[in-house]
Amino acid sequence: MSSEFEAFVAGHPDIAYVDGLFFDLCCVVRGKRYPIGDAETLFAEGMQIPESIALLDVTGDCNDPLGRGFSDGDPDCIAVPIPGTLCPIPWGDVPSAQVMLTLMTQQGEPAMVDPRHILDRVARRLRADGLAATIAVELEFFLIDPERGPGKAPQPPISPVTGRRDTRTQVYGMADLDDFQVFLRAVERACLAQGVPAFTASSEFAPGQFEINLKHVGDPLRAADHALLLRRVVEWVAERHGFEATFMSKPYPDQAGNGMHIHLSLTDEAGRNLFDDGGAQGSDLLRHAIAGMQAAMAESMAIFAPHANAYRRFAPNRYVPVNASWGYNNRSVAFRVPASGGNARRIEHRVPGADANPYLVLAAILAAAHHGVAQRLEPGAAFMGNACETVDRALPWTWRRALEEFGAGSILREYLGAEYVDLYKATKWIEMEKFQAVIAPHEYAWYL
Repeated sequence: MSSEFEAFVAGHPDIAYVDGLFFDLCCVVRGKRYPIGDAETLFAEGMQIPESIALLDVTGDCNDPLGRGFSDGDPDCIAVPIPGTLCPIPWGDVPSAQVMLTLMTQQGEPAMVDPRHILDRVARRLRADGLAATIAVELEFFLIDPERGPGKAPQPPISPVTGRRDTRTQVYGMADLDDFQVFLRAVERACLAQGVPAFTASSEFAPGQFEINLKHVGDPLRAADHALLLRRVVEWVAERHGFEATFMSKPYPDQAGNGMHIHLSLTDEAGRNLFDDGGAQGSDLLRHAIAGMQAAMAESMAIFAPHANAYRRFAPNRYVPVNASWGYNNRSVAFRVPASGGNARRIEHRVPGADANPYLVLAAILAAAHHGVAQRLEPGAAFMGNACETVDRALPWTWRRALEEFGAGSILREYLGAEYVDLYKATKWIEMEKFQAVIAPHEYAWYL
């Protein structure tokens, strides 16, 4: 990428620093900052960095999962720039740029610990069968006041227009967009500067909650890149405007949670949408893919809901899936087929939380869809009415049980690789035990 870097510098002569960054298992942004005079080495040689960096838990600890970290001497891998990702950072006080990195072994092979390579592994398997995925991601988030409420709980932001704390729940309300239009406009400008194809925003089901949609792209890796870069943009722009932004699955116990909705269609090598057969119901392939998602849902929950808080999002009558149902034009199901037909025929996967890792979420969804297509599975009848009323207790709705199902499953183990499944489970299991070792304030209030 040396030539790309040289062309970028020529077009941006004021750039002082270049950040080489990547997103770890928990979506934390990590990397190094290079003065512009030294940045050429990043593009020519890459960056030496411990391979265990991709296996840190959410607190930033290396817990030596399966002997990776302290036990093996913590060896370096090489983080190399991803072509086409070098762009300006529009929110900094000092003119800077960033480039996304991916992890490689010292022998130049994809490092198995990098979630981006896990997604690439699944995408390659689809391509080997003449299939490609077109994907769009929708992300929900909350703007919150930097000042915490009682018990350090978040609280809704103060409106820049009214000066009052936001307490409204007006889904799709235009007044909410008007109140925060300066923030949303800044997000739009930052996305344009960074090549993130965000195109619509809406207010959602809780005070200070918004959703931003990303355009469909024909490359699953870029779709996941865009989702993570959008998160980074929203968080930084929020801070610059006196707010904080959180993609936490369930920051308020009595309000809606934050979801990550994935819109997926499968195409052939000519770009023809294989989910559409010209009829009103979609193709057999569409139903096979849905059936695969149903079959893999239990073992995928540890990826869709990667921590304790994420399971608080799943509750009856919250427009959140509580079973593996599917249906047409029905937001109460887990796997929705929107009303659009023709080339727009697609599945909306509504299970993941907004704080899940998009690389792993897409890897799990594509693996499940391919499994269903390869096995010609059938999903049963489309659900009519409210599917949110009845919780399927056969599915894992706790963190511990989800990790157990993940480790014992066969579908994701085949597609993601047994070694990565075991590493992910070990990393998250240790994180879970650390979380459960902390005594919460209400435990003292109830039992002391």
